[in-house]
Amino acid sequence: MTTGPTVPDESPELRALLERLDGGDVDALGGLFTIYQSKLRRMVDLRLDPRLNGRVSASDVVQEAYIDALKRIRHYIDNPEMPFHVWLRLIAGQRLVEVHRQHLGAKRRDAGQEISIDRHGRGRGWAAASSVCLAGHLAGHGPSPSSVVVRGETLARLETALEALDPIDREVLALRHFEELTNQEVAEVLGLDKSAASKRYMRALVRLKDVLAELPGFGLSEDG
Repeated sequence: MTTGPTVPDESPELRALLERLDGGDVDALGGLFTIYQSKLRRMVDLRLDPRLNGRVSASDVVQEAYIDALKRIRHYIDNPEMPFHVWLRLIAGQRLVEVHRQHLGAKRRDAGQEISIDRHGRGRGWAAASSVCLAGHLAGHGPSPSSVVVRGETLARLETALEALDPIDREVLALRHFEELTNQEVAEVLGLDKSAASKRYMRALVRLKDVLAELPGFGLSEDG
């Protein structure tokens, strides 16, 4: 079975832990989770509904995801249908969906929408990167308007532009630009080939840059 992510900076420690997991060593999960923890926290932080600020933190969700992973690791070892890092993101994403349901219910807006990454037609999904959350992060990296009205208008325009993107294109943009995953990692996470992932990213980037060009202080690098 092949569990390891194909990333250029894969360390000897990561390879050793993945080999242990491949051999059925459940205890390897702790070390693997430590390695991926910061990426998981970034993933959750990007998708956590801002209305939960002060109530739920990204670290809280990641810790709950670790407990979920502990409960399900034996099943993964016995049935590895995807690379380990994709499986771990799926666990964290599904935990985030449950957090949104628990705290927001029907008031989730688009922050609670799910995106399917299932290659086998079984309907599995995770919390998608929403236009609300992405707009908030973009505004946080842009200028800081002194006027509350101006800032509100800026956020509204960003949300509208992001909402107009195809959900998969928006997710690719989140993974590449905000989470800083490689094109290979994005392809693995979404079950796309590398060429399709790259084309979707460039398409989303061009559309978003057209909108950002009208907002002083904003800009995205094509290198993501």
